[in-house]
Amino acid sequence: MQIFQALFHSQPPAVLLVSLATANAETSFTVHAGDYDRHETAVAFPAPPSLRGSFLLKDSTGATVTMQVDAAGRGAFIEPKLARGESKTYKLGSAIKSIAHVVAQKDGSVVKLTAGNKNILHYQMQAGPVPAGVSEIFSHGAHLHPVFSPGGHLVTGNHPSDHRWHRGIWFAWTDTEFEGRHPDFWNQGKGSGPDKSGGKLEAEVRFDRLAETWSGPVHAGFVSLHRLIDHSGGADKDVLKETWTLTAFRPAGADKSPFLFDLVSTQTCASDSPLKLPKYHYGGLGVRGNALWDPVDNVTMLTSEGHARKDGDATKGKWVHLGGDVDGEPTGLAVLIHPDNFRFPQPLRLNPKNPQLCIAPSQDGDWEITPAKPYVSRYRFIIADGKPEAKELDRLWNDYAHPPVVDVNPR
Repeated sequence: MQIFQALFHSQPPAVLLVSLATANAETSFTVHAGDYDRHETAVAFPAPPSLRGSFLLKDSTGATVTMQVDAAGRGAFIEPKLARGESKTYKLGSAIKSIAHVVAQKDGSVVKLTAGNKNILHYQMQAGPVPAGVSEIFSHGAHLHPVFSPGGHLVTGNHPSDHRWHRGIWFAWTDTEFEGRHPDFWNQGKGSGPDKSGGKLEAEVRFDRLAETWSGPVHAGFVSLHRLIDHSGGADKDVLKETWTLTAFRPAGADKSPFLFDLVSTQTCASDSPLKLPKYHYGGLGVRGNALWDPVDNVTMLTSEGHARKDGDATKGKWVHLGGDVDGEPTGLAVLIHPDNFRFPQPLRLNPKNPQLCIAPSQDGDWEITPAKPYVSRYRFIIADGKPEAKELDRLWNDYAHPPVVDVNPR
């Protein structure tokens, strides 16, 4: 049995590597709902070694789902519906030509993810352009922006006038200590000039290379590498190496079904020196909302513990939602926090002055990232139109934190 952790990052073959004849015709897959009702839930498991590519699975009623098996042997499909405590068995059906319902495609310095004719998000690799009149010191990459809702509404912001270094969805540390210096990877180039510039680029998160992209009938995504570089000592010094693995899943059939993608950040020390992280109120995973949600009274925030923006700062949660109206309609995004994350439920920074939030483990006290232990953070993003519903976000968090289990018989 395999617990689903959404760590898919291998390219599904464009054509089938094996025929069904090479697989055991009696192979079946039994999904166990466990303690939660399941609806349009992503499930995953180690597939038999003979299976690579795309296959139909058929249940006892004759209904079918598509299974995607990547080059590393990880199988995945979307379970339409399964009640709490129930199980469902699928028999292996025919091999099918792989149809990429979800696509990740490199376009210059951007990786674009789409589902059908809908944009999901852009991943900015190298540093992108800045707005007219803004200092080039704020040119940044290694982040997600724009991110769209199923209705086509923009939910992220970039280069806002009050914080030119905010950039959609990104990952950076603020108050740090490294070899006696204090590089700030968050407030890139912050100064006192008219556009907040005038400072120096003392540290940065820099895109290194794109390791791979993949597309498929169930999910698409990419693996990329970043460098956290300290410039404050005169000579450039790599502090951390970071790997992002992003997996975007096929949305359900309804026109405005939520977009769902997983982001896994793995940070390792680039040398024998640790990165020390003193207690601080922000730094970690950052999200900046649409510019329409600024002034801040236009933005809504909600946490899993029922807190809003005004009373939720410095509280903890298993999920947090950020949203507001775009084109006269409510929309937004939720960040689901994996229970394996450090200091879960993780501390939250809900900015009182602008539409920005942060998952900030340093709020709970001093800690460090050491050469002996990589720092792994897992988050699932739900992008949906409409006002946030706590009950639905709880259900989606349970899918993420306590996923269905799959038995493969025979293996």
